[in-house]
Amino acid sequence: MTGFRDFLTRFRPAASPGRAAPTGVPADRSAELRAELAPPLSLFERTEAEARSVREQAAETAATRRREAERQAEAVVAEAREEARRVRARAAEQVLRTAESRAAALLAEADREAAAVQDRARDRMPGLVDRAVALVLEDLATEQTAPASAESPGTPGREGHEEGTP
Repeated sequence: MTGFRDFLTRFRPAASPGRAAPTGVPADRSAELRAELAPPLSLFERTEAEARSVREQAAETAATRRREAERQAEAVVAEAREEARRVRARAAEQVLRTAESRAAALLAEADREAAAVQDRARDRMPGLVDRAVALVLEDLATEQTAPASAESPGTPGREGHEEGTP
């Protein structure tokens, strides 16, 4: 790197054209600039190489973290699916138990209603039988009095029909 004094000599005024003097020799500006910029540019190249290395390491770290996150996400999804299966099984079991208890309650209610119907039938049966017997006896009594008056000679009455003759 050029020194500060060399830097300042650039700005020193040159004399008017005349004889050649050590200060009046034209300077090679491009060589001076190359010499001046070479150290910072080499530092810049090293910095650029470091930056490239940091980016590559960051990309590798990001890829590693991404793969790890994908594995964790897959594990979470698998666990969630298993938990969902267990929840569905518990819900189905609960619904089944509820349906079975409702069915048992309906069956018990039907049994109670059937028993009540049987009890009513048992209670009403003697009265209905007595009534049916009374109606049959009344019918028989009316038939016995009616055929004797309605029977003509030579025509068999109902009595012959009841005996099994066609």
